[in-house]
Amino acid sequence: MSTVRRPDHRSDHRSARSARTAGLRHVLTHLITPLLMCIGMGLAYLGAFAHPAPHHLPVAVVGSGPSAQLLAQSINDKADGDLDVRTVADRSAAVDRLRHQDIFGAYVIPGESQQAAKASKDVKGAQSAHGVGRAAGASSGPAGRSGAGGAAGSAAPVPELLVATAGSDTSATVAQKVFTPIAAHQGAPLKVTDVAPPAEDDPTGQGIFFLLVAISIGSYASVAVIGGAGAVLPLRLRTALALGVSFVVALIGTAFAGPVFHLVDHGLGGLWALAWLYSAGILLIGTGLHTFLKRWTTLGVMTLFVMLNFTSSGGIFRPEMQNGFFAALHSFWNGAGFVEGTRSHVYFDGYGLPGHVWTLAGWLVVGLLTVGVAALAEKRRRTAEAEETAQAAAVAAAAVAATVPEPALAAPVHGAGGAAVALEEGEEEMAEAVGV
Repeated sequence: MSTVRRPDHRSDHRSARSARTAGLRHVLTHLITPLLMCIGMGLAYLGAFAHPAPHHLPVAVVGSGPSAQLLAQSINDKADGDLDVRTVADRSAAVDRLRHQDIFGAYVIPGESQQAAKASKDVKGAQSAHGVGRAAGASSGPAGRSGAGGAAGSAAPVPELLVATAGSDTSATVAQKVFTPIAAHQGAPLKVTDVAPPAEDDPTGQGIFFLLVAISIGSYASVAVIGGAGAVLPLRLRTALALGVSFVVALIGTAFAGPVFHLVDHGLGGLWALAWLYSAGILLIGTGLHTFLKRWTTLGVMTLFVMLNFTSSGGIFRPEMQNGFFAALHSFWNGAGFVEGTRSHVYFDGYGLPGHVWTLAGWLVVGLLTVGVAALAEKRRRTAEAEETAQAAAVAAAAVAATVPEPALAAPVHGAGGAAVALEEGEEEMAEAVGV
């Protein structure tokens, strides 16, 4: 009597459950990257922008008399470290310091600038002939005094606040909030004069920051493509691709800043050079890091060039409005070099520009060094893999020769399996890089 063997459904269920478990583990592992991005972006952006407050923000009171000294000391005492108030001799000196971004607001006390100008004119007038001066006074006489009195009556001196919004609109706003109540206490409206306004189509001056964002995304997203799709290419060719992409990204950024959105109305050549230095540094660093980080490269470059970069660039809040960590990063990070370098080039006659260019050049050098270290690592890896392959082939050949009469059947199977695994790993890495 024959027996029919029933199929083992329990075995099929176990196989399906095992496949689902492996697939779920695979998905959960890959979800680590976006979750870490969420945590990092929250910590960086909220830590940098959530509670902006001045920390020793430099402002000035214009005047050399006791009233200016007393007002500056009084504001310093009440500010409790939020402001760094100093005095400058006259209005022209205040304008010069604003254009050098040594201060971010200068309060001109009513009558101080007129007194300084009068003193200067008195010195020059003392050199003229006494008879000519008397004749001029007799000819003008009462009419001249009444005219001066009428001018004074019709245009009485009012307190004035000098700012440079191209350097930082938010810092200028803080300075205005500080000195508006002081002017109101003196019974006069505050006149605000912008000595370095931004472009007409960029009234807040923050367009440069958003230009930084566009160039950064084009740069670090290209790193994922060059590292993923170009992983089979030699590092020398990947480096050339990175430099070429940085050239194109800088051109796109310059087009956005100039003819498209008119954020900058002059100096586009210098802007392109700054954008290229900035983009090339990101692409070279990312290309070199991919050799070591593989599928974690996207998270790495986002940490360096988004989380720590945008928040310390000074595009929204200058370092005087941030905590010590991001203020310290501002002094050497590449985003700050691009933003401050562009401001200096476009709005402040190039003052301080060499230092910002050196900052960007330093990051470019770091990128070249990273690529060099990656080249050495890849060379050692290829040498080790070649030695392991040769040793494994020799062992396999000896074993086959000793035991199997037909040795040609075993080796191709191993090679095909290894190629399949390598292809699968490459496709998985590329899919993840492009997806992120």
